Amino acid sequence: MRVIFLDLDRTLLGDDYSPKPARPVLKSLVSEGFEVVLNSSKTFAEQEYYRKAWGLEGPFIVENGSAVVIPEGYFPFDVQGVRRGGYIFIELGERYDRIKRILDHLAPEYGLRYYGNCTLDDVMAFTGLPENLAGLAMKRDYSETIFAWERPGFEELLSDRGLRVSRGSRFIGVTGSTDKGRAAVELLRLYSRLGRVESYAVGDGKNDFPLLDVVDHAFLVGALRHRRAKNISSIDELLEVVL
Repeated sequence: MRVIFLDLDRTLLGDDYSPKPARPVLKSLVSEGFEVVLNSSKTFAEQEYYRKAWGLEGPFIVENGSAVVIPEGYFPFDVQGVRRGGYIFIELGERYDRIKRILDHLAPEYGLRYYGNCTLDDVMAFTGLPENLAGLAMKRDYSETIFAWERPGFEELLSDRGLRVSRGSRFIGVTGSTDKGRAAVELLRLYSRLGRVESYAVGDGKNDFPLLDVVDHAFLVGALRHRRAKNISSIDELLEVVL
C-alpha cells in the first residue's frame, strides 16, 4: 500500500486557491492506487471543501497535525477517537479557545493579527482567499495563524506556554504540542494494520519538515532545502518521480 501526504497551500494550491489545477494530479495518484491524505494547516471546513472538489473520501489531517480525521467505517477495525458528524477525530493538539486566549493577551503588545481578531474582510486581505473560503478558514478548532506582527519576541512567549510555533511559506502557525509528522505517524500506524505501507509526502514550508522526517520518500516544492527531501518544481513534476 502506498500512502501519500500532501500539503495544500503552494503545494496543491496556487495563489488563487482554485482546486482545478491539481485535479489531474490527484486523479492520477488515485488511479495508481495511492491513498491520498491531505495534511495541511487548513481547517476541517476548508479541507472538506477541497476533498469534495477532488472526490477524495479517505482520512485527512487538519490544522498542522492537530487532528487526524477518519470517515467512520473507513478502516475495518475499531478506531478510538471523538465521533462527530460521521467522522472520528484523533485529537493531538490544543483546543482553539485556549490558544486564542493566549494570543489575545499578547496581541496588544506585539501587534498580532490572526483569524480570531480579524474581520472577514481582514482575512481576505491578508490571505487572498475569496469570501467563501475565508469564511471556512475562520471556523477553527485547534490552531491559529498569525498573519502580521509589529515586533518580535512573541514566539518565545508562546513556546513558554506550551504551544508550538511553526513557520509556513507565508504565515506563522500556532498549535498545541503536535505537528504534521506526529499526525502522519498516527495515521500510518492504522494503515500498517492493513499491510505493508510505503509512505510519501510533499510540502513546501518549514512546517512540513516534521512530516518529511517520518516518511519513506519526501519531496519539497520550490527552493527550500531539507536533508531527506528531493526538490521538485511543482506538484506536476511529482508524477514523474512516483509513478
